[in-house]
Amino acid sequence: MYGAIRNLLFRLPPEQAHNFALSGLDLADRFGLLKALAPKFDACPVNVMGLEFPNPVGLAAGLDKNADHLDALGALGFGFIEVGTVTPLAQPGNPKPRMFRLPEHQAIINRMGFNNEGLEHMLARIDKRRYQGILGINVGKNKDTPNEESESDYRKGIAAVYSRADYITVNVSSPNTPGLRDLQFGDSLKRLLDAVKDEQGKCVANTSRYVPIAVKIAPDMDDEGIRFVAQALRNSGLDGVIATNTTIGRDAVQGHPHADEAGGLSGAPVREPSLRVIKGLYAELGEDLPIIGVGGITDGESAAEKIQAGAKLVQIYTGFIYRGPALIKEAVEAIRKLQ
Repeated sequence: MYGAIRNLLFRLPPEQAHNFALSGLDLADRFGLLKALAPKFDACPVNVMGLEFPNPVGLAAGLDKNADHLDALGALGFGFIEVGTVTPLAQPGNPKPRMFRLPEHQAIINRMGFNNEGLEHMLARIDKRRYQGILGINVGKNKDTPNEESESDYRKGIAAVYSRADYITVNVSSPNTPGLRDLQFGDSLKRLLDAVKDEQGKCVANTSRYVPIAVKIAPDMDDEGIRFVAQALRNSGLDGVIATNTTIGRDAVQGHPHADEAGGLSGAPVREPSLRVIKGLYAELGEDLPIIGVGGITDGESAAEKIQAGAKLVQIYTGFIYRGPALIKEAVEAIRKLQ
């Protein structure tokens, strides 16, 4: 049934289809239809970052940027949901069109640019949710904030969402905010991680509650870069790493009409780059810091291989668009067989 729905949605421009699909999910949830349509499978609990996840398959950030669709998405069987990226102030993102499908490759290119309604809107939406599952909140900096002042935006985001989040993700790896990825390297990364850890400490003191913080990184780094990031994360005392975001590489889609579109490529072509980063991180970190694997998960096998490479949890996004809720069950069942 999802295949028929997807074929209809794919007749619309990608961003319009995205918004229409989410509105449709909300409507189905309102009428109590999603529980009947969601895949049925047994729990597959896993404890990561001190949190008990009902299963290891989550929804990656980017699908629900403003936490507007938490209840509907939460009814589909995800082990956790990550919303955002949210920035301190609302911003429109990049000009349209800014999302492109590559169906032959089970891929999407997007240059959304952190379009979101800002912290106040997100917090208001979260406060109205019925969804009681594990919620991650992904925070970023506003486009107009210079990199040298980025710590302020991340501090604002962490402080604002701290009381609502089960975990927080610091996004330094989107290719669609100019200069953002520069924060992954050298002294810039060390200073940012120190500021994030300091802000986490302040929030713990104010709330008497510890909320783990993970950092989301890009797949487009060499082995030396992976080793540097791993060491910086270990030294920072933060709680996890999400590997990976979208790629700026185009080798896997050369010749496609959209291959030269600016933005991040997601979906099946990111499977191997993401896996390479996960393996590199695990070689450096071992069991010291949990890895959440994301990128190119389109079936059970590609979910399980991320766990075998060292990840403790996985997240899906583009694969979910192409495969629908059935992918959640398939991924959970494939991971369960590894236990």
